[in-house]
Amino acid sequence: METQTIHADKIKCGGCAAAIRTALGELPGVVQVEVDVASGAVTVQGEGLDAEALRAALRAAGYPPRD
Repeated sequence: METQTIHADKIKCGGCAAAIRTALGELPGVVQVEVDVASGAVTVQGEGLDAEALRAALRAAGYPPRD
């Protein structure tokens, strides 16, 4: 299993974290999504993760990744 961490903006609360878990959890290969609200870190575990797809899903959900 591989792990990718992406830092994103606009994560303010548990509701934001739940929305991110839902959005990223629907992507192929994603097994687990953890969100650290304080730091804005989104850690995704799974198989064959597509970094660009993860970043696009975050953007679409309203949480733009930091570059």
